[in-house]
Amino acid sequence: MLPTKPLSYKVKSDETKDKERGSYPMSTLGKMELTIKINEFPADVQTVENGWKQFELDCDGQLVRVTVKPKVFKKLEQAQADYPMWVAAIAGKMGEQFDGGFVLDQPNIQVFERKPKEPKEPAAAATT
Repeated sequence: MLPTKPLSYKVKSDETKDKERGSYPMSTLGKMELTIKINEFPADVQTVENGWKQFELDCDGQLVRVTVKPKVFKKLEQAQADYPMWVAAIAGKMGEQFDGGFVLDQPNIQVFERKPKEPKEPAAAATT
């Protein structure tokens, strides 16, 4: 039989667990992800280091700063060129806060063509 080392377990104290959870000791850990929907091309897009694109979105008075790779931003440009109506879902994590808003960390963009709804036909007039 092969010699084995005794297993050692590192047990976290309740105090360490509380620090990891925050100020709510009975809280359950979770992951927060935000999704922002837009249907028009962002105004004032800036090119920052390494060709990345940065723009800000106004979400009910809260500014959200989004910085994405050129390949990801191309999805918005393609939607603008190809579709008369479209909607984009920009998802990510809440990042560093700044005056009036926050940075969206790890953003990803999905674009969908939006087709206009067919007008409903008026109900056939009832004959009496």
